[in-house]
Amino acid sequence: MKDSYALITGASSGIGLEIADYMAKKGFNLIITSRTESKLKKLSQELVSKYKVKVDVFSSDLADSSSPNKIFEFCESKGYFVEILINNAGYAIPTSFEETSMEDEEKFIRVLGISVIAITKLFIPKMIKNKHGKIMIVSSVAAFAPPSSIQVLYGPIKTFMNRFSEGINLSYNYRGITSTAVCPGYTVTNFHSASGVQEEMDRVPEFLKKPAKRIAIEGVDAMFKGKKVYIPTKTWKVIGFLINTTPKVVFDFLSSILAPGRYDKK
Repeated sequence: MKDSYALITGASSGIGLEIADYMAKKGFNLIITSRTESKLKKLSQELVSKYKVKVDVFSSDLADSSSPNKIFEFCESKGYFVEILINNAGYAIPTSFEETSMEDEEKFIRVLGISVIAITKLFIPKMIKNKHGKIMIVSSVAAFAPPSSIQVLYGPIKTFMNRFSEGINLSYNYRGITSTAVCPGYTVTNFHSASGVQEEMDRVPEFLKKPAKRIAIEGVDAMFKGKKVYIPTKTWKVIGFLINTTPKVVFDFLSSILAPGRYDKK
């Protein structure tokens, strides 16, 4: 379709950057967003040079409630049809729950949750009109795990996003639109250092840490296949199964080995 694009939020680093590279490699035109315009422009130049696709950039902070509308208006002004929407932007709060301001909690919920809903709501009408669209929400295996003693809201928001993705599928699958919740485990990016939990990440066994490129490729492929929920890599598929089936007393023991720091008693 002419002027058909894939929109990727949080595209300047980590999984988002690898998704952008893989989508461009597959020949898709891109609209990439994140907070840092300089990183977006550099990435845009690299992708255009490497894959000969169209790439446009729009810097935006999704903690700002007006950002989803600004992203949408930018795409509308350029005449872009967003055929593929990839909600990837995210971060984690480094401080303990009792130390974090309510303002910071609200921004966190907005970036990981409300902005996903807002952006999807804005772009889905045109997908319905064209009877085609793909949506990806980068979630986490934390959506299935018991509550954590660090980053208290992270898991619950990811659970919420999984359920939201399921609702989109139920409501619009028959109209040619699918939504895929991609739920990676520990991924090697700057996420943990930026979120203040690099020490916990360093203690995780190496076999559990997966490269962002692999997560991106598996996630995008799952989206195109119309998978509803997808856990990348065999390792984390097994762990996801164990999380859902292992008795709590056994899980508490295993978590001290597989996820040090997340379930420590404070």
